[in-house]
Amino acid sequence: MRRVLVVDDEENIRFVAASFLKRDGYEVEVADSGEQALKLLETFGPDTVLTDVRMPRMGGLDLLATLKAKGSDVTVIVMSAYGSVDLAIEAMKAGAYDYIQKPFKPEELLLTLKKAEERESLRRENRALRQEILDKAKFEGLIAKSAEMQAVFKTVAKIADFKTTALLTGESGVGKELVARAIHARSSRKGGPFVAINCGAIPENLLESELFGHRRGAFTDAHADRAGLFEQASGGTLLLDEVGELPLPLQVKLLRVLQEESVRRLGDNKDVKVDVRILAATHRDLSAEIAAGRFREDLFYRINVLTLRIPPLRERREDIPLLLDYFIARNNARFATKIRGISPEARKLLVQYHWPGNVRELENTVERAMVLAEGDQLAPDDLPERIREANDPIQMHLASGELSIKKTARLIEEILIRRALTKTKGNRTKAAEVLEISHRALLYKIKDYQIEL
Repeated sequence: MRRVLVVDDEENIRFVAASFLKRDGYEVEVADSGEQALKLLETFGPDTVLTDVRMPRMGGLDLLATLKAKGSDVTVIVMSAYGSVDLAIEAMKAGAYDYIQKPFKPEELLLTLKKAEERESLRRENRALRQEILDKAKFEGLIAKSAEMQAVFKTVAKIADFKTTALLTGESGVGKELVARAIHARSSRKGGPFVAINCGAIPENLLESELFGHRRGAFTDAHADRAGLFEQASGGTLLLDEVGELPLPLQVKLLRVLQEESVRRLGDNKDVKVDVRILAATHRDLSAEIAAGRFREDLFYRINVLTLRIPPLRERREDIPLLLDYFIARNNARFATKIRGISPEARKLLVQYHWPGNVRELENTVERAMVLAEGDQLAPDDLPERIREANDPIQMHLASGELSIKKTARLIEEILIRRALTKTKGNRTKAAEVLEISHRALLYKIKDYQIEL
């Protein structure tokens, strides 16, 4: 971080700052306006921008906002005269690293830059460490470090090369198909096809033809011979997703295929041998389905040779931060967005949420938040209401059975004050207006509730 761009409309400030910095080995360029600074950003490529807060036309706050809008990660330090310290603090809340007050001493300027360099070095180390952790947590497209998922990975590695049928169980959205793909990728069949079918997504009258194929003329729309998915997957792996949705007549035919390792197309009178590794997946309790007469017991024992349960996300919350980092990086590449991370408050909400839709819900939530985000960091306001309210202190307070109006009123008052201050970025005058109370009353309540600004 040895390149510094000094931006100030006062020539003597530009000269003094540049002299100090060059003497200490920095490469320096100067600009007399925010507009000129933006041009130099393209050609000079500074690591740090040292800018005055008050300038004609485009001040330091406007320059900072423009840099953030462009997705620039350059470190910004603002300079302020005595009367504009509040503006400097506002700039820091908007994303500036620090501020120095004019007139400044050389040592003060250099110390601020050194601290910025140390911070950036630490950020780079943290990014590298997060990437290293992410790389170690990857397993054939799956990402997890929890003991529960590490046990799944270990089992996948053990069973991958055996042709034995395996049953993958778990709630919707946990990643059963990804685990099936991992089994295929780890096996000697990885050079063959991986074919997946959702047994509950295809109408019953088309499912048999889809699975086993048909001969020309077998039914009204059968205008040509067609191989079914068993034949298409020969030499590879076939995933029967939501196998619990199969109609009973097809369960009989599936059992025969698994036993004989051959299929007969609709309208044909001969069998075709197939070499397929069968994986089945379901979110249903197949034992209960058997008891209800909706699933054949003999088929259950045939597909349940090996069982692999994929735990829901709420049982492995330590995987959520890893998945968040992965989804943000992937969506940045997909959408050309510049989201740098998640605020601690938003991350806490995401980790504590119960995720009924599991990893799929988390993935969709991150994508939505990134599309709607105003800044370069995902904040609580970018998250869906259901997530924000799931851990809402008021709801939790009421759910506890508390009946005291006095205690509940204090809690609500404190929450509203904190939200108003967050919304106004700490501006107490504006927060008082939003809350419809006097500025003096707000100051008293801030002290009473020990709210730190």
